[in-house]
Amino acid sequence: MASHKHSGPSRYKVGTMAEKFDCHYCRDPLQGKKYVEKDGHHCCLKCFDKFCANTCVECRKPISADSKEVHYKNRYWHEGCFRCSKCLHPLASETFVAKDNKILCNKCTTREDSLKCKGCFKPIVAGDQNVEYKGIVWHKDCFTCSNCKQVIGTGSFFPKGEDFYCTTCHEAKFAKHCVKCNKAITSGGITYQDQPWHAECFVCVTCSKKLAGQRFTAVEDQYYCVDCYKNFVAKKCAGCKNPITGFGKGSSVVAYEGQSWHDYCFHCKKCSVNLANKRFVFHQEQVYCPDCAKKL
Repeated sequence: MASHKHSGPSRYKVGTMAEKFDCHYCRDPLQGKKYVEKDGHHCCLKCFDKFCANTCVECRKPISADSKEVHYKNRYWHEGCFRCSKCLHPLASETFVAKDNKILCNKCTTREDSLKCKGCFKPIVAGDQNVEYKGIVWHKDCFTCSNCKQVIGTGSFFPKGEDFYCTTCHEAKFAKHCVKCNKAITSGGITYQDQPWHAECFVCVTCSKKLAGQRFTAVEDQYYCVDCYKNFVAKKCAGCKNPITGFGKGSSVVAYEGQSWHDYCFHCKKCSVNLANKRFVFHQEQVYCPDCAKKL
């Protein structure tokens, strides 16, 4: 609830006509008479009251050109009709409170029908700093953390059922904690194998490159980027001597007696036929097809 000042002057002007103009409505001459100019038209005072004047929301009568007008949010009053709906105190030149389409003075808003603070159950006085959440209102200093009891005021908070928590307590009680640094993950973060990480903590164990959104390899709970896995961890193919990474071409591996090959490198030493998933002969650290082995 906030206090308001009434709006500014009306959007028309009143004057005495010095030129030859007729009333826009009744066509009577206006020269030497009082007239009203509104929306680009000139009219006599009688026609203004009949066709143009705003209606006072209090007395339901037209607000004539000679009357002082108060308007607020597309509603209009005679200056004398703009009063507190409870005590009838005139409010045309004072601050006021609008509540449920009623105009109230500041004093009347502190009575029993005014908003009550959820914390101390005392009235929320117009002009008080307050916090509102889902129709419930607190004095700013009464809005406190359910856990540490420190004032949250207009700061950030987290609702949990009927309770409200400051950022620090919410992190301690409810936020996921990174498996590497054990600190709360307040925003973002990633999950790998059901474990939460800060994006900045999920990095290559060798070069510290961030792995979120990147291809990587896990080896005994250690994580490697593609380059570091190739250079420091991956086995070398006995055929081409390049790393066997498991990425892209050659993701299938042939292993035999402690050696490994890309599947496309596992071929007969003599005739070069590919022997992946086929019978072969291993002789003096070399691979041969059965036919070529017979000729050795």
